[in-house]
Amino acid sequence: MKSSSLPSVRVEPGLREQLAQVLVEGESLSAFVEASVRDSVKRRLDQAAFVQRGIASLDAARESGTYVSAEAVVQALEERLALARAAKRQSAKPQRG
Repeated sequence: MKSSSLPSVRVEPGLREQLAQVLVEGESLSAFVEASVRDSVKRRLDQAAFVQRGIASLDAARESGTYVSAEAVVQALEERLALARAAKRQSAKPQRG
């Protein structure tokens, strides 16, 4: 497949200067712009998929009449977070042996 170009975009000189400051060594402006566009496209696709899963979950809950309370969800997430933090602390401890 033949590649194509994105349209040029006019920006204020201050933004262009900021961009030049954040480029890593060897990175071109074109590479940065392409990576930024790819990241934005992925984020929007992920967000759309998230919304679709939420809508499907709501439809399923309506059909089954089974709902999970916000409190139960938050509690489960807090438990997962506590386990993850404990695992991180455990892996950060120096190993004795």
